[in-house]
Amino acid sequence: MPYFLLTQVVVGAVCGGVNALDSLPLSLVAYAAALPLVAATGLFALVRPMAVAAARALCGVPGERFAEGPARTWAARGRTSLWWTLHLGVGALVSGISLAAPPMAVVLIALPFVSALREMPLGPGRFGTGAQMYLAPLAGVALLAGVVLCAAGAGALLARLAPVLLGPTAADRLAAAEERAAELAVRGRLARELHDAVGHALSAVTLQAAAARRVLDSDPGFVRDALAAIEDTTRRTVGELDAVLGLLRDGDAGGDGAADGAADGAAGGPAGGAGRSAAGPTLAADLDGLLERSRASGIPITARRDPGPAGDWERLPAIVSREAYRIVQEGLTNALRHGAGPVDLRILVRIRGGRTRLEITMTNERTTVPQARTTGGRGLRGATERAVLLGGHVEAGPHEGRWRLRAVLPLGGGTR
Repeated sequence: MPYFLLTQVVVGAVCGGVNALDSLPLSLVAYAAALPLVAATGLFALVRPMAVAAARALCGVPGERFAEGPARTWAARGRTSLWWTLHLGVGALVSGISLAAPPMAVVLIALPFVSALREMPLGPGRFGTGAQMYLAPLAGVALLAGVVLCAAGAGALLARLAPVLLGPTAADRLAAAEERAAELAVRGRLARELHDAVGHALSAVTLQAAAARRVLDSDPGFVRDALAAIEDTTRRTVGELDAVLGLLRDGDAGGDGAADGAADGAAGGPAGGAGRSAAGPTLAADLDGLLERSRASGIPITARRDPGPAGDWERLPAIVSREAYRIVQEGLTNALRHGAGPVDLRILVRIRGGRTRLEITMTNERTTVPQARTTGGRGLRGATERAVLLGGHVEAGPHEGRWRLRAVLPLGGGTR
């Protein structure tokens, strides 16, 4: 109506100051002139959310078939403009018909029964007297039925075209897929963090308790050490678990941005925050404690560490140090659960082919239990995912009669 009122004023002024509403041809000209204005305003990005809200309420189309948010591309804006023009154009015709036809239908239905109506001009042709006059009510009913059919047909047409013109474009689908992938990546990173922290702690505590039970009467000193290790392991794991759950709560409260930050913090990324609990354990600060707690399970572990050109483990990139710690933790968990005999751990920084990289190698005796599966295979798979995210790789399997886990993490670029 606002578009039509504007154009009928312009048309009336152009035609010598007449009232366009008094002339059906001029009204149709004003209607036609209003459609380009409708199409132009339909190009605004914020028209799509408004049109989608109206279509959801009026067309009975499931909401998932519509695009979300403002139109981002010109292709989407063009489709929205076409829908906007069709919606308002068809709506204007149906509105005009529904305003004009019902009064005429009422007159035709009442014509045989109200004598005053018989003298009124009803357009090009008047119902006469006698039998012809009694056909007027049928014409009135048919006119009302035509209004209903026009409205129903227009509604069906718009309901069919609404998801086509207001549905997601390829760009919208790509954006939704990227958002979903980012959400899954957040969940995957947090799941890896929980698995590595809790899985290792449960394995270590179980073995420490079992070893302490076996020597409870013969070696009280070992039992005390095992109980102290169990206490320390559980305390640290509760702290790590609380940190990850805190990140999850922050992500739920803060939306996608907070969730991304939670994932980076859990994975050791730049958004992990300054606090140690958010950043997670590292090779430099926490490896000795990890080895001591693992040795308390009764399995000998020898460790050789060489920071190489870095000269100090503290100089390793923070994210590499954190991810390397988790890979070592998973390797020890795997060895404690499924291995036999002593564990040989080597962590070296080497330069090969002009590229500096961190190499982690862990070997122990083979066992009849497949080591490639820890808690459904998520452990070693998680270690591989951590290495791949840094441009490195992980190899796990039999090697020279023993089981070997080898991880290579680049320091400052390069994949292998």
